[in-house]
Amino acid sequence: MQRDAMLTQLDYAPNEALVKQLEKIENNTVGYEKIQKHIMDLHDNLKINNSFVALSNSEHCFKVKVEAKSPESIEEAHEKIKHFSDKFKVTINKLKNKETYYIVGFHH
Repeated sequence: MQRDAMLTQLDYAPNEALVKQLEKIENNTVGYEKIQKHIMDLHDNLKINNSFVALSNSEHCFKVKVEAKSPESIEEAHEKIKHFSDKFKVTINKLKNKETYYIVGFHH
């Protein structure tokens, strides 16, 4: 998938800075080519929970942000993220005391 298309699917308006940021994230994400499509699917599946995948501004990785308001929706979002991680063998790190995860990459 072209970087512009990936950014658009993640609800960004592509520009040179975002394309460079995405390139750094791609290069830093282990096995990116194996999980790229699954990252997009996760983003789409989380929308109903007011949650999403985004580019991290502080780390060279994708972040998954849970912004659901109801306890049920929050729990459902976390379950979708765990399912994504388990099913597609993706290492994720949850930030302490935050509703945010970092996608580290594919693990065998």
